[in-house]
Amino acid sequence: MSTTRMHPATPGTPPTATPKPRTKRRRPWKGRLLLNVILSLGAFTMVIPFLWMIATSLKSPAELAQFPPTLLPQVWQWSNYSEALQAAPFHLYFRNSFLISAGHTIITLVLGSMAGYALARIPFRGREWVFMGFVAMLMIPTYTKIVPQFLLVKFMPLFGGNDIFGQGGTGWLNTWWALIIPGGLSATAIFLFRQFYLSLPRELEEAARLDGLNEFRIYAQIYTPLIKPALATVALLTFQESWNNFLWPLLVTTRDDLRVIQVGLAVFQQLDSTSWHYLMAGTTLATVPMVVLFLFCQKYFIQGFTHAGIK
Repeated sequence: MSTTRMHPATPGTPPTATPKPRTKRRRPWKGRLLLNVILSLGAFTMVIPFLWMIATSLKSPAELAQFPPTLLPQVWQWSNYSEALQAAPFHLYFRNSFLISAGHTIITLVLGSMAGYALARIPFRGREWVFMGFVAMLMIPTYTKIVPQFLLVKFMPLFGGNDIFGQGGTGWLNTWWALIIPGGLSATAIFLFRQFYLSLPRELEEAARLDGLNEFRIYAQIYTPLIKPALATVALLTFQESWNNFLWPLLVTTRDDLRVIQVGLAVFQQLDSTSWHYLMAGTTLATVPMVVLFLFCQKYFIQGFTHAGIK
């Protein structure tokens, strides 16, 4: 039965009903608290390896051999970092890694954005089939491409003493070409760029064409400045993947002046023993650039993955 109370109406006016008092909804603070606890535990679990790496880099070899192991160093060996840097030309390794990673990032941003724009905005016959080919490339494991890429590099015609048929020399082996060109572009970058270009309104393109802009100026001046999250995301992923690459530089280089930081860290790993304190000190130093880069690009990086699947 309704409990709405009717007020007596004056002559000529309809009766009005008294509204019920609204009940306040309780905030789901328990659910938020549980979610925060779960996220905190997950974050702590991911941070533990990095904390253990830093703690190990500050221990002495005698302390590392103790059982049970200590959580924090009993004596903080800050000299491990300077001694690790003196064990090999790490300044050269850092330089090589930075140049290679920067080269991969620049090539990926330029060519990947162009390819993504073409697949999203330029109609041509077979465009969907080309895009499906890039999607299929995402399913190919990285290490299955190592042997074909190595053969292409070794038998590159007219390089490294090779003839027109790619025989007789070393091709691109032990050169900067082998370190930069094969990793200069990825299907993941093209896919992300295409998704971002699709999310932009078509009215911008139509207005630009009415103003007389050609296709390249529409790409460079109208659309690309609007996808900063995509640029930051692709740049961070490309730089991180190139910086941490170990197998490919190891296969295509034997010269010490072309070694990268990840290969240089192997100097602390011998057949009979491993200098864990030096290895962890070098690994900590190699991790710092990626942490700093992520802190600067964190905002755009999160936006990039949030909006990548809009269309």
